Amino acid sequence: MKKIILTNKEEIIADKFVVCTGGKSYPATGSTGDGYKWLRKLGHTIINLSPSLTPVTVKEKIVKELEGLTLKNVEISVYQNGKKINSGFGEAIFTADGMSGPVILDLSKKINQRTLNVIRIDFKPALSFTKLDKRIQRDFQQANNKMFKNSLNRILPQKLIPVIIKLSNISPDKKVNLVTREERKKLLHLLKEFVLEVKGLVGYNKAIVTAGGVRLNEIDSKTMKSKLIDNLYFAGEIINLDGPTGGYNLQMCWSTGYAAGESAGKKKL
Repeated sequence: MKKIILTNKEEIIADKFVVCTGGKSYPATGSTGDGYKWLRKLGHTIINLSPSLTPVTVKEKIVKELEGLTLKNVEISVYQNGKKINSGFGEAIFTADGMSGPVILDLSKKINQRTLNVIRIDFKPALSFTKLDKRIQRDFQQANNKMFKNSLNRILPQKLIPVIIKLSNISPDKKVNLVTREERKKLLHLLKEFVLEVKGLVGYNKAIVTAGGVRLNEIDSKTMKSKLIDNLYFAGEIINLDGPTGGYNLQMCWSTGYAAGESAGKKKL
């Protein structure tokens, strides 16, 4: 039998203990990261902790005008010092000071806050520059004498149009048949390479999971038992294991919880 003493001096005596205290994400739920401190004191190695699957903030104030806009079927890439490091396809949403949504959450893990990070959004990934240019020219021909501000509703969501017009520097009242090739080229780049500079990650308060935790090679992968302490087991986010959005992190918690519970519940013969 082993004994642990809680901070309120209460004693708990048991044969085996399972640590499933969660990470540091959403501390309002009580997940404050205390488990990492306990295990470090017991001799376990804790891999560097960081918020994962978290919204990002950007430097451009113009995103405030796009707050609440959901993007579907877009491709978003992250660049560091001019080099593309990762990309994703799917849904994203603009917030008051940045972006969130499945694609952004998955890419957030690749953002290194110690270097320059840039997000590039391709609003029309199914179309190449050439094909999109032809599409725009066709729309302009059909719009003919319409003003530029009234010609983009077939390819862009309404809330995005004023922002694109502002950034294109094309007069909103200009007739589309007077839009120059150079102006159309700038419009194309805005639609295929909409650039936002990352200011930072929102952090643990809104991060779905915590990256980092107890080193994997210090845990028996079949039983979730500590290789350092005979009667100690682990489950969930306390372990250095996290995945993308889509239920993978929940499944990890359920699977490790089941393995730890089943193993800890077995009596020695």
